[in-house]
Amino acid sequence: MERNAAKNGLVNLVALVAVFVAALGVTYYVNSLAGQVASVFLGLGVLVAFVSWFQMRLEENGRLEKLELDELAKSKGGSTLFEAKDNEVFPAARAREQFEKYFVPGFGVLLLLLEAGGAWLLWRWISQAAGVIAPDRALPVLSLFAIFALLLFLFGRFSVTMARLENHRLLRPGASFLLLGAYICFITALGIAGVKVEFPKADLYVAKGFCVLLGLMAVEILIALLLEIYRPRVKGKISRPIYDSRLAGLLGQPESLFTTAAQTIDYQFGFNVSETWFFQLLKRNLLVLLLAQFAVLILSTCVVFVDAGEQAVLERFGKPVAGGVLTPGAHFKLPWPADKAYQFRTEQIQTFDVGYTPDAQSENANTILWSVGHAKEDNFLVANRESATIQDENADANDTLKAPPVSLITVSIPVQFQIGDVRAWAYNNADPTNLLQDLATRAVVHYLAGVDLNSVMSQGRLEAAQTLRDQIQAAADTRQLGVKILFVGLQDIHPPVKVAADYEKVVGAEQTKLAMILGARADAIRTNALAGALAFTTTNIAEAARQRLEVSALARAALFTNQIPAFAAAPSVYRQRAYFQTFAAATANARKYILLVTNTDDVVIFNLEDSIRQDLLNLNVNEKP
Repeated sequence: MERNAAKNGLVNLVALVAVFVAALGVTYYVNSLAGQVASVFLGLGVLVAFVSWFQMRLEENGRLEKLELDELAKSKGGSTLFEAKDNEVFPAARAREQFEKYFVPGFGVLLLLLEAGGAWLLWRWISQAAGVIAPDRALPVLSLFAIFALLLFLFGRFSVTMARLENHRLLRPGASFLLLGAYICFITALGIAGVKVEFPKADLYVAKGFCVLLGLMAVEILIALLLEIYRPRVKGKISRPIYDSRLAGLLGQPESLFTTAAQTIDYQFGFNVSETWFFQLLKRNLLVLLLAQFAVLILSTCVVFVDAGEQAVLERFGKPVAGGVLTPGAHFKLPWPADKAYQFRTEQIQTFDVGYTPDAQSENANTILWSVGHAKEDNFLVANRESATIQDENADANDTLKAPPVSLITVSIPVQFQIGDVRAWAYNNADPTNLLQDLATRAVVHYLAGVDLNSVMSQGRLEAAQTLRDQIQAAADTRQLGVKILFVGLQDIHPPVKVAADYEKVVGAEQTKLAMILGARADAIRTNALAGALAFTTTNIAEAARQRLEVSALARAALFTNQIPAFAAAPSVYRQRAYFQTFAAATANARKYILLVTNTDDVVIFNLEDSIRQDLLNLNVNEKP
């Protein structure tokens, strides 16, 4: 029986080698990604089948060697030849032990590296490769992979049954890979068939699924190696080979899972639940139940519900259906994967940000300062038309530097848009959301490079927002994105956080300078006005004095002119009158006494004491109540 098992293992190895070589050639002929990954699985199966066959040969040699020595021991009796050490008497057994002790764990490590490295490298290669299957080559390759699957399934099923009935533990790894290879070839054929029926990404999806399976097998080998390190060694107990993948056995023999579950249930309940009529009915009709559930699942994909405010585009085998724009409501379609519906929010106003990435902490802040970082912000170049002169500290006093005509600015720009043409949005560009954001960023960069810093930070915000909206809309229309730009806002415009404090100092200095200039101008206006008024007053006073002097001089001249005829007419009268006028003017403030007669002797008494002022005699004294 052991010899038959070794022959069966050799047949499995030859079958895997033949199918591996044929699949590799066919895969490169048709350029199938799934076929190339399937070839990797077949190659791993060849390695496992070879190691298991070689180990079976070692066990067979050890068994034959022990039989020969037993026969010799019976015929010769107790001889010193057979009293030697086991290492000398049983070299084949010693070789098998060394093989299982060193080579099998090393081969497990090799499998781990091949599976893990293969999964990682194949995933990267598949993501970058442009594997396109020629439609005229798909049908013959599909037939060949179906034949490969059938051949591997027949050999694998026979080997698995033989390993289970005769308990050949070393025949099981190759048999499991035969069945796994059969299923992988069948799935590869399905992927190629999907490409044939105008589902071009079917082959890619199958290849990625195989990469995931290869990664899971690598994880299983890693766990098996770790458990092997801590596994207690019991003499005489035969352990399961590390390269015997339980995952491959489960995928190749899914009915074994049902058997294991039945044994577990029997153990938990304490009686043979697996022998009840319900369990037997479930076991017989499990495939029918699974197919019925699968059919219900497929039928549920025939109805698609489009929510209010949304539209959906319908694809059939990866291509858009003519007029296949679905409005809100329920719609019928072919089952998946023939028809697929992709929904888009066409009435919702969507928003993205240019120049910064908002975070929850900054959005909830009550006060936002320029000098405090409040989000992940980007800096933009902006023109600076103000020419400034900078004094170089390391140069002479006469050496100056001119400030560059550009500055840095941080701008938070929310852009709001709405999808207008859902088909254009879905099919004209690969990633319309990121493309629209890139177009908006480019428009912002171009615009800020041509405007003045102070203008865009002050009175030019509204004009800048309108201009940016028009430019982003024009760029979106050029790329046929099918969107309408509703709003572009310029908010939180400020210098970078690192220079915000210095910028505030510069602005404060400029405002102080402007305030001092305006104050000086006000002082100048006030001083000039007062000086003008004083000059006008002084000029008028001088003019009035001049006119008064002239009039007085003219009056005196006219008086002198009129006195001459009066003196000529009556010289004595004129002199007497002039005397009295002079006397009256000279004694205007003097006390006078008038004597009326001169022929009497009167005594005149003069009181030379100072008299009381008349204003003191007219005082009114208020009496107290």
